[in-house]
Amino acid sequence: MGCGNLFFTILVTFSVALITYNIIISASAPLKQDLPGPSRSSIVDPVIKMPQERSRRYGSGDKRRLFHTAVTASDSVYNTWQCRVMYYWFKKFKDGPNSDMGGFTRILHSGKPDKYMDEIPTFIAQPLPAGMDQGYIVLNRPWAFVQWLQQADIKEDYILMAEPDHVIVKPIPNLSKDGHGAAFPFFYIEPKKYESVLRKFYPEEEGAITNIDPIGNSPVIVGKDSLQKIAPTWMNVSLAMKKDPETDKAFGWVLEMYAYAVASALHGVSNILYKDFMIQPPWDTEVGAKLIIHFTYGCDYDMKGRLTYGTIGEWRFDKRSYDKVPPPRNLPLPPSGVPESVVTLVKMVNEATSNIPNWGS
Repeated sequence: MGCGNLFFTILVTFSVALITYNIIISASAPLKQDLPGPSRSSIVDPVIKMPQERSRRYGSGDKRRLFHTAVTASDSVYNTWQCRVMYYWFKKFKDGPNSDMGGFTRILHSGKPDKYMDEIPTFIAQPLPAGMDQGYIVLNRPWAFVQWLQQADIKEDYILMAEPDHVIVKPIPNLSKDGHGAAFPFFYIEPKKYESVLRKFYPEEEGAITNIDPIGNSPVIVGKDSLQKIAPTWMNVSLAMKKDPETDKAFGWVLEMYAYAVASALHGVSNILYKDFMIQPPWDTEVGAKLIIHFTYGCDYDMKGRLTYGTIGEWRFDKRSYDKVPPPRNLPLPPSGVPESVVTLVKMVNEATSNIPNWGS
């Protein structure tokens, strides 16, 4: 038993050292020489609604296409309370109608266990070497995925990459199809607008700039085999983009999202774009057929239910208000007139916090 543990430790240490070396080399070497990028074999409808066949149930001869939900996170209070809420709702909908939801993993890139290991299935990933993220902690995300995909025993054939500030509102089916990923289109990811910058990482011989989808890495459902190829490229492109002053200035906080879109295109993995994959309050006002609420924006309203975005409202819910302490149980509900999406979000946070043991501890 002792020899086996020693061998495993040596193997993991060697693997991490090798990948770290590759990170350092790729951050300083031209990417163009090393990154594969077969051209696309087909064109995907740019933005489509949720497929009607969602309502189908599997027949006795059908094989379910389960996906594993993976969420990267730090050990901060801010990330942790969001993960706890997210996992609560994952469990509620996992076995619901039309669900293809399999296992769940919080990929914790702090490099050490925390006290929620027994509450949330967790994989410990090592952070980037000191200083390599240049203060942009999101760069730990692709590196964490590389480690998880290399070391974990993932049973499912597909992966849903999600984030701590996602609240699942319905059972999620596997939306990927025919080798394509399934992704949410972000209006602010604009490959055509930034073609001159992106050509540094996606040269013309790889194909049209429109091969780069307007996506981030989340939410995305993609084949595990595809992601195993994409992840190291995503990591290398992220580091190279951050190192390039022009690219860093152009993309700012969405740099890593562009890097995933580029990496996916370089590997010839196109994405079906589902606008109903998620909503982002307060701009999206109805839940409808959507599957995820992404609470990335603050929600500020006066007591007449009018949005006061940019000004702290008389009523507000903003995740950034809870960066040092988790939100208390029983948050006050929005005033009359506030959109359904915001009301639903607060009610779901309240239900989770009311039922999660030791909340606030």
